[in-house]
Formats: sequence, C-alpha cells, structure tokens
Amino acid sequence: MSATTVMERCDILGRLSEEPGMLTRPSLSPSMQQVNSLVAGWMREAGMSVQQDAIGNIFGRYEGQQAGMQTLVLGSHLDSVRNAGRYDGPLGVLVALSCVERLYRRGERLPFALEVVGFTDEEGLRFQHAYLGSKSATGMLAPDALLLTDATGTTLAEAIRGYGGIPEALKQPRWRREDLLGYCEVHIEQGPVLEAQQVPIGVVTAIAGQSRLNVRCIGLAGHAGTVPMSLRRDALCAAAECLLLIEKEACEYPGLVATVGQASVLPGASNVIPGEVRFSIDIRHQDDTTRARALSRVLEQIRASCQRRGITVQWEVLQESKAVHCQPRLRRLLERAVEASGYPLMTLPSGAGHDAVVMAELTDIAMLFVRCRGGISHHPDEAVAVEDVAIALDTLERFVLLLAQEAAV
Repeated sequence: MSATTVMERCDILGRLSEEPGMLTRPSLSPSMQQVNSLVAGWMREAGMSVQQDAIGNIFGRYEGQQAGMQTLVLGSHLDSVRNAGRYDGPLGVLVALSCVERLYRRGERLPFALEVVGFTDEEGLRFQHAYLGSKSATGMLAPDALLLTDATGTTLAEAIRGYGGIPEALKQPRWRREDLLGYCEVHIEQGPVLEAQQVPIGVVTAIAGQSRLNVRCIGLAGHAGTVPMSLRRDALCAAAECLLLIEKEACEYPGLVATVGQASVLPGASNVIPGEVRFSIDIRHQDDTTRARALSRVLEQIRASCQRRGITVQWEVLQESKAVHCQPRLRRLLERAVEASGYPLMTLPSGAGHDAVVMAELTDIAMLFVRCRGGISHHPDEAVAVEDVAIALDTLERFVLLLAQEAAV
C-alpha cells in the first residue's frame, strides 16, 4: 500500500461535499454517508470487519493472533470545517488504513487487534460542539447532547434518525478502558514549525489546553461630531487597547498563543461613537498553570485599562480545556520509529484540538504530525507532499511493529 494511493483517496474524499465548489462536510450528512461507504469498502479490502455506529463513526477491525486481545486504535476524523482542505482528518484515517492493509497483504497478525476509526463531528461544524463522535464512542457524550440543534433547528437525535441510526444506542460506548492498548493519531501539523525546520514529520508531546472567553466593553455612544475627545467613553478605543495588551502578554510566555478572532462594534455607524464592543479571546498553552497565569494577567490588565477609560468590562468563560500529554511509553516508541526513518527527531506540542483529547480520557495516546505546506489548514490551499506521507506511513507501521515486539515479550 503506497502513499500515492493515500493521496489519491484523499482526493476522492475531498470531492464529497454539501456545497458545490468547496469542501464542506458536516456530520450526519449525505456526503458524510458517501465518505463512510467508500472508507468501509477500503477497510474490507484491507481484511477488516466494518461497523458504523449510531452517530456515524466508522470502524474497521483487524483481529489479532487470538480472540479477546487488547486493541490498538488508529485513526482521525472524516468530517470537515466549511470550505476546508482535504487532509485535515482524512489523511490520518487513510494512513492508518494503509498501515493495516500492509499487514493484511503480508498475512501478518499481531499480539493485539487493530482498529481503524474514522470519527465524525470532530470539527463541530453542524452542532457547534466539537468531538461529538469520539465522545460518543468513549461513553463521554453528555446526556443532553441529543437536544443540540443545527442551523435549521434539527436536533442531534433527529439527525441520527434521519441517518438511519438509533439515538438511544449512543448510551453504549464502543470501548471499555481495559480493552484498549492505546490510541495513535496521524495528523497534518496545521502549523509552520516542521516546514521551518525542514523536517517531514514530528512527534507530538502534548495537546495544548485552551481557554475561550467572550468580552464586552461597554462605554457610551454619542455623536461623532459633537462630543469632545476628552469627554468620550469610546468602547472601541478601549477594546483596541485591550487587544494589544493581549498580544503583548502572549509574547511574554514562550509557547503561549492568544487570539482575538471575533469582534463586533455597536451601534456600528460611521458617525456614532462606539458604545459597545464585543470580542473573543482564545488562549492556549501546553502547560495549564502557565495558561491560567497568563489569562489572569490578561484579564487584570483589561480591567485596569477599561477602568482608566471609564469603560465597563464584562467577560464570560465559554470553554476551559486542560492540556493533554502524550503517554511517555507510546511516545518513546513513536520517537524510535521516527529515528529509524533516518530523519531528525522533532518534538512539538499541538495547539489545535484533536480526537486524541477525548481518547486520552480512556487510554494512552500518541500523535504523529506530518509537515504541511505553509502551515496552512482549514483552507482549500491545505497541502502535503506525497514523500512526507510515505515517511509517515512507514513510521506508523514501524511504531505498530515496535509495539507488537514489546507486547510479545
């Protein structure tokens, strides 16, 4: 099984979308069903038995030397963001599938079972909640998740029924903790570090923790021509100062990233002093203590800045996700597999979230990053080189075989 085939399959899946002219593949959609059908066929060709669960995750199982052995799970997700690239998610599923296919072609069975999973709704595009697929498979989906609605008002429960599934079946997780040996996910880096270092692959050390907030700066709207500058309570000027404070603070902590990705100005007229500004904050770091300390300082400075300007400031914490560290034993095996490839060993954290975050609640995890051109992701220009995919495929196979050697002792 070659990297060229992996790339060809990524191209095939990349044409299956809910919107013409772009790749948009939400969960429980017709295009998602088409993708699962194709992937299921490739799984069967690789000697795997195939199942699809109620929420739309697809599983291919390659049995071990004996029945009842533990399972190593490999995979990623098959859904997308809107106007996506074709490698974020599917590349990891198809590299894992190809790894199993190599074993099958050789007639090789391992001292554990392998399961390739294509998760759904990692991106949270349809219901605005990420990891619905992996949470369902691990038994961590909140009981009220079935009440989530999409933009049309369709609930998750209704969407599952329309997809041919039974919502009540979500109460039964795919795996138990004692059944699993671990989880390994191959994924494009979604950043520029590997490319800058001229390295094709890298071993992930941790997945960054994340804090997401919404902030409101409330001043006083007024006539743009009649209120003197010294008497203004301009919410936009205050927010602008806050944004620069956030950037400055993030630069003080190595590895910290802080982003303001959304902002709105009210009332939003060119001849009216802004009376209110709302903006988002996204802060991430692989060390939770560092992230919490940085966030505390950011909020302290925002409060002080707004107070000086006579602006009322409020904020709401939307999400707090802890950092997830890759398990040392699996990580060392993955590092050995990389070193055996002859390329320099590069380790790096992930600033993006992955299904591995959820899987880490149930079992040990490892992750392998593949270099992507320009660090571009969540965009149609997302690109990887076939040569790098070949290295990733060889490395994943070597990792699986190293784990088999260890398990056989």
